[in-house]
Amino acid sequence: MNSPGIFPTFFLSGFECSTFDWKDRGRRDLSAELQHYSHADEDYRMLAGLGIGVAREGIPWPLVDRGNGDYDFSLIDPLLDAQRRNRVLPIWDLCHYGYPDGLDPWSDAFVQRFAAYARAAAAHVARHAHHGPLCFTPINEPTFWGYMGGEWGWCAPRGRTADDRRRWTAQLATADIAAVKAIRADHPDARMVHIDPLIWVVPPRDRPNLADEAHRESYDDAYLAWDIISGQKRPELGGSGEIIDILGFNNYSFGQMEYTGGGKPNLPLEPGDDRIRPLCSLIEEAWAKYRRPCIIAETSGLYGGRVDWLNDLMNEALAAVKRGVDLHGICLFPAVDMTDWNTGEWLHMGLADVEPLPSGALMRKPFLPYLEALHRWQRRLKRVTALDDDPFDTAVDLGDVREAAERISATPDADWH
Repeated sequence: MNSPGIFPTFFLSGFECSTFDWKDRGRRDLSAELQHYSHADEDYRMLAGLGIGVAREGIPWPLVDRGNGDYDFSLIDPLLDAQRRNRVLPIWDLCHYGYPDGLDPWSDAFVQRFAAYARAAAAHVARHAHHGPLCFTPINEPTFWGYMGGEWGWCAPRGRTADDRRRWTAQLATADIAAVKAIRADHPDARMVHIDPLIWVVPPRDRPNLADEAHRESYDDAYLAWDIISGQKRPELGGSGEIIDILGFNNYSFGQMEYTGGGKPNLPLEPGDDRIRPLCSLIEEAWAKYRRPCIIAETSGLYGGRVDWLNDLMNEALAAVKRGVDLHGICLFPAVDMTDWNTGEWLHMGLADVEPLPSGALMRKPFLPYLEALHRWQRRLKRVTALDDDPFDTAVDLGDVREAAERISATPDADWH
């Protein structure tokens, strides 16, 4: 029996679009650094040719919001044009770690201004959208931004304590809820994807007394934004299951960590560490807490490890499907490589790598082993390997995904490559 999913393809992708006020470097626009605005048609054409019909994309709030209700969305018009030409459905990040200069992040005005901007952004993309539904991620990774902007001091608002971090995460969740309500006042059918990392934190082997702190990070702090947006905490802020809508789980190898005591990032567990948990279990736990449709919203290996990473990820995701998780897609992120935020070095984690040319242009170079592995999985799940002229005529049949999970006998495995 056909079981339609939310999206036209099971595999998604996306583009790095951070606009943070970064340490001592000031405002950055990672889409510009990637030359994505000028390469938009090429970037989206690659996705269509790979059978990927959905892409996470960003609207740079600090750059389009001029204040006093004045917005200039011309920066994203090349992206809208490329999406239309190549028939790729966007999930729009409305705030990817950046807010306008001069705006007090701790004020009620922050929440109000973000909601007004979100409504205007939704109106703009709705006027130019080639296909529905309208999909948004109001604030990307509010819990992770809580850490890097609220406790580690990497970017604005440059907090330095756990209290700052929790307060900042709660402020972001409050703004997120307000934005969802503002958008749905005009577009009641708009879908929302709420994204944060899946993590697992353990105490050091020689410090079992830190088990409570590690457990708190894994189960309280990691879920704080989702808890508020879903209404499980701070219900007076207006969260609910309809507000949180779709869950997005980000997963990278460094998401399983040893607790270091706070104030700085935890230490990633090394491959083979017996404290690593199967990703399937993390997916199942997060999904079971909220019982909402979900996607893997970001995932990738590095360099030559991208193929093994995809194979492991697919096994874990399908094992979660066998356990009843309502999984609607997997986002291979990024589509085109991104740089380390600190060093500027290319990370070699995209569907395509980047080769800087003497002219300053950034040439896209698809990483063929990764693409071949993607196509193998598309065929195993009975998915297309290239978009046709009307990729939106039918949604993904999730029955095919469940059947594939049973056919390949997907089982959880903590021994990641």
